[in-house]
Amino acid sequence: MELPKNLLPDEGSPDFLNKGDNAWQLAAATLVGLQSVPGLIIFYGGMAKKKWAINSALMALYAFAVVLVCWVGWSYRMSFGDKLVAFWGKPSVALDEKYLLEQAFLGYFPTATMVFFQFVFAAITPILIGGALLGRMHFGAWMFFVPLWHTFSYTIGAYSIWNPNGWLFKLGIIDFAGGFVIHLSSGVAGFTAAYWVGPRTTNDKERFPPNNVLMMLAGGGLLWMGWTGFNGGASYAASGLASLAVLNTHVCTAVSLLTWLALDYCFFGKPSIIGAMQGMITGLVCITPAAGVVQCWAAILMGVISGCIPWFTMMVLHYRIKFLRSVDDTFAVFHTHALAGSLGGILTGLFAVPKLCRIFYNAPDWEKYIGLGYGLQTGRTWAGLRQMGIQLLGMGFIICLNIFTTTIICMLINLIVPLRLNEEELEMGDEVVHGEEAYALWGDGDRFENPKVNSVYDADEYPSAMSKFSMVSKTPSELQMV
Repeated sequence: MELPKNLLPDEGSPDFLNKGDNAWQLAAATLVGLQSVPGLIIFYGGMAKKKWAINSALMALYAFAVVLVCWVGWSYRMSFGDKLVAFWGKPSVALDEKYLLEQAFLGYFPTATMVFFQFVFAAITPILIGGALLGRMHFGAWMFFVPLWHTFSYTIGAYSIWNPNGWLFKLGIIDFAGGFVIHLSSGVAGFTAAYWVGPRTTNDKERFPPNNVLMMLAGGGLLWMGWTGFNGGASYAASGLASLAVLNTHVCTAVSLLTWLALDYCFFGKPSIIGAMQGMITGLVCITPAAGVVQCWAAILMGVISGCIPWFTMMVLHYRIKFLRSVDDTFAVFHTHALAGSLGGILTGLFAVPKLCRIFYNAPDWEKYIGLGYGLQTGRTWAGLRQMGIQLLGMGFIICLNIFTTTIICMLINLIVPLRLNEEELEMGDEVVHGEEAYALWGDGDRFENPKVNSVYDADEYPSAMSKFSMVSKTPSELQMV
């Protein structure tokens, strides 16, 4: 019996190509890309104070673009190419059509698809770091920081955990879609960089209201829905595992958001929209390393935990621990990404289902990929403890890596360009830094007399009826940006 013509292999559709998997992988990659552009652009642009809206959005847009150039130029193969050392691949280009059209190292699709899919993950990571640095980092320093951090930190974590030749991959670490590689990395690097850059102005720290709540919600919605591709695409196939990962992702996120909202309501008497956004993010981050390898009831438990513990650290411990107060983490990336990513990695080591892990990793070894809970249940306690130890080892490695590399990078950049804006720029914001304003508000749209760039809109030509955002009252959840 012959195959239909549309399924017959040819030069453009080789024997290895599964058209359904390829289509899903490209769609998933696009969903993840939309999380950054425009998702985080409008999320940051709306959540930041009005005078920093342009700067916040442009930091995200720049990071997305420059990472793509680095990715095809050298860093994809440093992350997923041939081994250089146990934690790093050899730098090389990913530009030749022969290389790009051969089968990827995983999945039934071409390498070009894998390059694009992994790029959107690599791109969102420094954008998340930027959330800790908004409102004071020199844009020139940011232009150096992104490619350097991407090259000397992200590629090491990705190779170690996701490359089949990586040392943590060989040990059997479970990180389904990037709880360690992306979220723990970005949270620790963002917090470390915030320490070296220094704080915002006192006025900005005390009052940093969102300039457009609805735009912030639109960006948050793109983040949530885009996570369908983030976790659903991590199985590298249009399979049942992808479906499970998507369902677990949304269930955990909803539970985490509701938990955070309930805690705000119970302890402070007011439900906070910013708190709801933070609860959403912690749920998304926590389920990421586990999405396709845990049962749905475990996703519910992870949602409760990711809504409670980061809420407690952000709303209570943050104000009691002097060191946490001293580091100006603008959008609380440490709590929402570093802490939630760590929780996700640990809970993955507890709840990971051996059968699902072996389907995902295609591993026949029954002594690997056994969650501690299942190890205790089946009499394989040692295997479960070993898995938990590997998860903690991976967490420690990513934390140490990012503290070290981020510190060195910040110190080197500071020798070339200041990490922090000068006092005039900090006071005026976008108008001085970029010569542009996000909104030409009534009576507030006069052009700066001596802009540093020429691409400035004339307020008389672009009037707006928008009124200034006014904060009538703030709940403690809204103080997380202070």
